[in-house]
Amino acid sequence: MAEYRVLVSIPEPLRSRLFSEDTLAKLRALGRITFNEDGRNWSGEELARHLPGQDVLLASWGVARLSPEVLASADRLRLVAYAAGSVKGFVSEALFERGIAVTHAAARIADSVAEMTLLLALLGLRRAHEFDRRMKAGEPWPKDLGAKTFEIRGKRVGLLGMGYVGRRAARLFQAVGAEVWCYDPYLSEDAAKALGVHKAALDDLLRTCPIISVHLPITEETHHLLGVRELALLQDGALFINTARAWAVDGEALLRELETGRFWAALDVFDEEPLPADSPLRRLGNVLLTPHIAGQTVDAYYGLGECMVDEIERFITGQPLQYLIRPEALAHMA
Repeated sequence: MAEYRVLVSIPEPLRSRLFSEDTLAKLRALGRITFNEDGRNWSGEELARHLPGQDVLLASWGVARLSPEVLASADRLRLVAYAAGSVKGFVSEALFERGIAVTHAAARIADSVAEMTLLLALLGLRRAHEFDRRMKAGEPWPKDLGAKTFEIRGKRVGLLGMGYVGRRAARLFQAVGAEVWCYDPYLSEDAAKALGVHKAALDDLLRTCPIISVHLPITEETHHLLGVRELALLQDGALFINTARAWAVDGEALLRELETGRFWAALDVFDEEPLPADSPLRRLGNVLLTPHIAGQTVDAYYGLGECMVDEIERFITGQPLQYLIRPEALAHMA
């Protein structure tokens, strides 16, 4: 077997967060590995200087856009393995025109995001975080615990988007006894049936599901899909969760609804990140805020690296790639 050359453009300290020693050992066994030892992401020009003679580029967050100019020096490149989620920040048509395969680890990070989604839904129903704050503040022992808390079993959960995260979230909600509805124009009725979910129109889902969770990609058609009219359809007392992107929600409209106290929200993503210190969201008692960490677990990060090293092994041994991105699907992906 010919020796394959793999360029790892991921610098420290991120590289150590993505690759365990076992995964690095597996990678080194696949061929000749060149690491970025500059302690920072390379510019496009710097990356171009390292690409000649390389068969595989293993990259992650911060990789330069793979423009025609950068790829001009990629005389042997046949695979880009991206140890992260969305590839939209660096892919170009030139990649596909040159026959270079692109694979990514969005499916692996989806596990952590889906798990966080379930956790936020449970917190919204059970309010454990609120009881914790009240007890630590020295409030009297509450006499009526059940009036403000609920079980998830039997609840109808509406998922907006059935990509990697939406599908994993559906399985988790189903496992705890919830009924799952979904809105996704690109999901066929047969696929919905196979997943055990009820495909619904957006308005019907917003009106009838007491738990709404956003898992939509950034596309032209999803921008502010949830605006003033749509958010007004949510039930009083509903739970609204967003662990995807703020792109899909009109932030001002959401703030106005939340200021009424009509429903509860758990938000992990925002129009401006970091969330400004003076954001009104920080003052609302019916909002749980987390700093875009739904996918950031130690397990998920190591999983990203392991997932892509496995893909490189499949490529080298002539097996089909498990997470190959097809150009025609890119427009509808996160």
